Amino acid sequence: MKIVVIGELNVDVILSGTDLIPEWNREKLIDSFDIVLGSSSAITACALAGIGAEVHFVSIVGEDDFGRFCVKELERMQVNTMHVIRDPEVKTGVTLSFSTPSDRGLLTYPGSIPLLKPEKIPAKVFEDADHVHFGSYFLQDGMRPHWEDLFARLRSQGITTSFDTGWDVHGMWHRDGIDRLLPHTDLFIPSEEEIIHIYQTDSVEEAGRRLPVGANTVAVKCGSKGAMLLTPGKDPEMIPSFKVTPVDTTGAGDAFNAGLIYAFRSGLRGHDMVRFANASGAISTQGVGGTGSLPTTQKIESFLKLV
Repeated sequence: MKIVVIGELNVDVILSGTDLIPEWNREKLIDSFDIVLGSSSAITACALAGIGAEVHFVSIVGEDDFGRFCVKELERMQVNTMHVIRDPEVKTGVTLSFSTPSDRGLLTYPGSIPLLKPEKIPAKVFEDADHVHFGSYFLQDGMRPHWEDLFARLRSQGITTSFDTGWDVHGMWHRDGIDRLLPHTDLFIPSEEEIIHIYQTDSVEEAGRRLPVGANTVAVKCGSKGAMLLTPGKDPEMIPSFKVTPVDTTGAGDAFNAGLIYAFRSGLRGHDMVRFANASGAISTQGVGGTGSLPTTQKIESFLKLV
């Protein structure tokens, strides 16, 4: 299957330990420090390639060391970078990830992240495409007004679509724009906190009841609990996660995205589709960074044999 991922591209600088909260005028020691490929869209792309898809990435980076690193890492993980623009006038984005065994916090310098616009996306990248995905709805400022038209056009051509919102650092949440986009989206993949903020409610179940008419499948990532499937006309279903001891949770949700997309395009639906995605996400927690432990078909099949 050919999958096109349109998205932000940055490096992750990962600080790992059990006590990572900075204190003014104090110095602390941490357990480890890594510089790895970051961004929701890029990690999803690499995980899809690891599982077995043909993946083409569309993005902008700076003509700098971090930008070259991002492109080389994508290529190392078998992602096609022909349509990644290198712009000497901008800096590549950087995310500082404070990662503990139970959770993580992020600080991001946007740089090139919000600069992609429709005119920079060549039409030929969609030739023979089966599916198009993007991540970080709230960070991709240049594309946010245009996703609805693009997805509507793609689906009219028989191409399926998906997106992940990420966290809204500005607290706007853009519910109206998301509601307009959802009828043109096959898979909507927010986290529990994100969908609760978008629909201003206290539970995923209530958020599901507030989805617009025409919304399709929604898979809500609920961390260590698993994922909740919201399907039009059916009751919400929680599919439990696989129990693992995480090394680093960075990118687990993005690997979940990849597993969900691959399963969907392979014909799986409902419980089986989400369980496949849960396995993909669990595998990614076994290495440092979003691409430190990429899922493969063989690894996922081993997880799926577990009760």
